[in-house]
Amino acid sequence: MKASAGASKPNVIVFFTDQQRWDTVGLHGNPLDLTPNFDRLARRGTHVAQSFTCQPVCGPARSALMTGKYPTTTGCYRNGIPLPSTEKTLAHYFREAGYRTGYIGKWHLGSQDPVPEPERGGYEDWLAANLLEFTSDSYNATLYDNDNNKVKLPGYRVDALTDAAIRYAADHQEEPFFLFLSFLEPHHQNHLDNYPAPHVLQNRYVDAWTPPDLAALGGSSAQHLPGYYGMVKRLDDALGRIMDALYSLDLDDNTIILFTSDHACHFKTRNAEYKRSCHDSSLRVPTAFAGPGFNVGRELSQIASSIDLPATLLDAAGIGVPEDFAGRSLLPLIQNPTTDWTDEAFVQISESQVGRALRTQRYTYSVSAPQLSGWDHANSELYEEDSLYDLHCDPYQLTNLITHSTYDAVKTQLRQRLLDHIEQVEGLQPTIQPAASHSSPRRPEL
Repeated sequence: MKASAGASKPNVIVFFTDQQRWDTVGLHGNPLDLTPNFDRLARRGTHVAQSFTCQPVCGPARSALMTGKYPTTTGCYRNGIPLPSTEKTLAHYFREAGYRTGYIGKWHLGSQDPVPEPERGGYEDWLAANLLEFTSDSYNATLYDNDNNKVKLPGYRVDALTDAAIRYAADHQEEPFFLFLSFLEPHHQNHLDNYPAPHVLQNRYVDAWTPPDLAALGGSSAQHLPGYYGMVKRLDDALGRIMDALYSLDLDDNTIILFTSDHACHFKTRNAEYKRSCHDSSLRVPTAFAGPGFNVGRELSQIASSIDLPATLLDAAGIGVPEDFAGRSLLPLIQNPTTDWTDEAFVQISESQVGRALRTQRYTYSVSAPQLSGWDHANSELYEEDSLYDLHCDPYQLTNLITHSTYDAVKTQLRQRLLDHIEQVEGLQPTIQPAASHSSPRRPEL
């Protein structure tokens, strides 16, 4: 097997989906065999089994992944706020380290389409749209190139972007490259409020398995799950094609692949749309690494946040992690599972509310500022407790315990931990107003 010219530096591909739930994959118990390629990659590499977004909204989540900083730090706390040109992104760090950098797909960090060059986050090679859901449709993949020329790619949109990514890897196989491949799927097609699967898969998953939270709460899942599953299946086929292409180019042993998503999807069960809530159905996503440094066949049981992923990629490529990154590299934990780790995720929620949440192994705890608009305000001086779920007895978060008096000690502890995160990340010391407590029969273990 030949060695690539950039063998001393591992190539890096981020395979990024949009709005994909963790339980769409086989390793999380989905019985439909939608993701054999993800499952294979995760078993060979490292499966980040407890992976949560730090912000369940498209633009803010992407800003965090690009910069290693929370959305309130960069100012991109909601959609529609371009990433400041002063912010360094992964593209800048990889370029400084001698990598060729490319971006394909949905950006959602610019002010317009086509995206002006100063708003592209430092990527050298560009085939993207700021709002791919508006510039294209499932069989009309329309993007823009480096010169802002409109480019229509043939085929189903997932396949079209995958074709472009394979061409990119082939064209740059003699130099180290960092490629960010950003799909719209399995996000809904906005103007239709629908999840259009490829034609061949449109009816395959009718009356298929429904996750317990959706079975209990309904929402739009009966209408939308069949198409959603078809999109997930085609995404996994695309991942398999990328893996096969790397093998055929003799790049598979020297390429890091990160598979992850910006947030999940609750199908209108927690609010009037699909995300922007504290629940796992908004926060929990499938995540796995493979390639140099990750091929250890391990499943991490500790909680990881999307804010940890940029630091992990730089660390794995031998690039120093900036001191202003909010996240931690997962590599030490992967190499030694007994590494000390803060086993919880801090979450900022915007647009639907000004909210903050803490996800631990046992509890989901959240607060919000009902007097403020989540579109107009990034944070608040006063929050009120609104949700508490005990995941040991309620893994699908169906019973809100925030007013149960037997959880008062738990709430006190989680309240302080959340305040500590807010102060550390945002530099603020807000007040959290406790929820009124009423008696309840169960007494939890602390």
